Parts: sequence; C-alpha cells; structure tokens
Amino acid sequence: MTDVERLVIGTETVPPGTTGPVEPLSAEAQGLATKPSSPSRLAWRRFRRHKLAMISAVVLIIITLACIFAPLLTNYSPTQTSTMGPGKRFIGPTAGHWFGIDSIGRDNYTRVLYGGRISIAVGFSVAIIATVFGSVVGAIAGYFGGWLDNLLMRITDLFLAIPLLVSLIIVAQLPAQQSWAATIMGPSKSMRAIITILILFFWMPIARVIRGLVLSMKEKEFIEAARAAGASQPRIILRHLLPNCIGQIIINATLAVAAAILTEAVLSFLARGIDPVKAPTWGNLLTNAQGPMNIAPYLVWFPGMAIVLTVLAVNFIGDGLRDALDPKQLSV
Repeated sequence: MTDVERLVIGTETVPPGTTGPVEPLSAEAQGLATKPSSPSRLAWRRFRRHKLAMISAVVLIIITLACIFAPLLTNYSPTQTSTMGPGKRFIGPTAGHWFGIDSIGRDNYTRVLYGGRISIAVGFSVAIIATVFGSVVGAIAGYFGGWLDNLLMRITDLFLAIPLLVSLIIVAQLPAQQSWAATIMGPSKSMRAIITILILFFWMPIARVIRGLVLSMKEKEFIEAARAAGASQPRIILRHLLPNCIGQIIINATLAVAAAILTEAVLSFLARGIDPVKAPTWGNLLTNAQGPMNIAPYLVWFPGMAIVLTVLAVNFIGDGLRDALDPKQLSV
C-alpha cells in the first residue's frame, strides 16, 4: 500500500520495512473533532466583542428589572403624598428619599421607577407590534410586486409624508371626540391609546427596508428551489424570506424601542400622552417639573437621566446587533 493510499483511507504512513498494525488517524488529526460554529454562535461572539453593546445590555437589564420590581425597591406608592409629613415639599435628595420629593410630598424615586414601567412597556410593545406588521407588509409588497406593491408603498409614503408630531397630537385627541376611535384605541390618554397611535406611525420604515431585501432575494436560487418543491407563497414568505431578513428586523426593532420611548415622553411632555393621574411616566414627570424647575431641578434630572440612559443603551445594543448580524463581519 502506498503512502497516498494510506492517507486516503485514513491510516498513518509508516516507513518502508516497518512491520505491525497500522493505526488509523485520530479525529483530531483529520480535523474532524472541531465542530463548526453556527451562525448564531458567531453572531453572539461578535456581539460580545462590542464592549459598549455589552455594557448597554447590562444597564438596560438593570433599569428594566428595577422598574418591574419597584414594589420591592421602595416603601412608597407613586401617588402617596406627604411622605415626610404634612407641609413637606420640594426637598432635595436625602437618605430616605434618594431623588427628593415633589410639590405635594410624593417620593420622586418611587415615581421614576413606576414611570419607567409604563415608558419601557410602551417602547417594547410599540417596537414589537410595529416591526411585525411592517415586516409582513414589506415582505408582501416586495414578493408580489405589481399593483399590490404600488398600493402598499404609496400608503407607506403617505404616512411618511405626514409631519409626525402634528399627526400624533391630532390622532391622540380622537378617542375623546369620536366613539369609534375610543372603541378601537381605548379611552383617551390611556396606555392602550398611546400604544395604538405610535404603532400607526412606526411601521413604515421597517416596511421599506424589508421590501428592499425581499426584492433582492426573491429571485435567488433557494427561493426558486422552494417554488419547485411546491411551497405555497405564504410559506415562502414566512419560512424562507422573512427568516433571512431577521438581522435587519432585530436591528430596526431595537431602534424602534428607543424612538417609541422618546416619542411617548414628548407626547406626555406636551400633555397629550398617558394621563399622569392614572399612571406616571417619565414624560409627564418632566411635564410636572416645568414649573418648579428653578427651585427643584432634581425633579428634572432623574427622569431625564432615566430616559437618556435607556435610549442610549438601546441604541448601543442596536449598533452591536448590526455588527454581529452582518454576514460581512468575518472577524470573530
């Protein structure tokens, strides 16, 4: 047996004249012991190398958990007044009230935690629902093309052309004036109404992005193979096209979280958001702090810092996900 034959069948080469059994090459020697990394593992490895994204993920988790478990972190209610006794108001941060107290004696630390519950819930709800809806619309427009594509994209362009803030303020007043709007969107200035309004104006950017990706993928070989195998059009969209757009979908969803939190804060600041009597949010905490800002600036600092930290964390996580999920990023 020649040396080449021994290598082909996986045995070691021995010098001429050597007797005895020939041991087969080990799996390590043949390069079979190391399992190839999956795409998700490679993406996670790239994401871990993005230090700002990792730090931001930790910060966002801490803020979210603090808001969720607010009853365990404070002894007060967000609506409880005179927490330091009758007549006590506009007292700065102390050992018992870390963020100070407001004009009627409510603990600002408690209100920031409970306000974060609403603001973060609105951000994630809007991002998830708007991303799913926009992705489906974009995939349908890109895959079918023709008149359906023109119709959906012209509707998208119409929404994009309308000034966002003005439209939000006008639509936010509909539930109080029209019964059909209250039925669909919920009571005026409720959390459900704000989420519905924001979803209405947040699905367009992701729809355009996914449409462009689907247009570039629908004529590729794996889609042709799925058609030849008899896959239905909904199956091709849901099982082949959208999974291959998952990177862009996740990235846009993270950025939509930050945008929704900021937009809700702006609406609440303009007194068009969630009713502050029903639930505090970071936006209406800033609204309430406008008057006494000169004598109690801490009422602005802490909800403002909560918004800034949360939005920055989400944006940095989005940057890390963009780098991690980009197939052109070969360094791991």
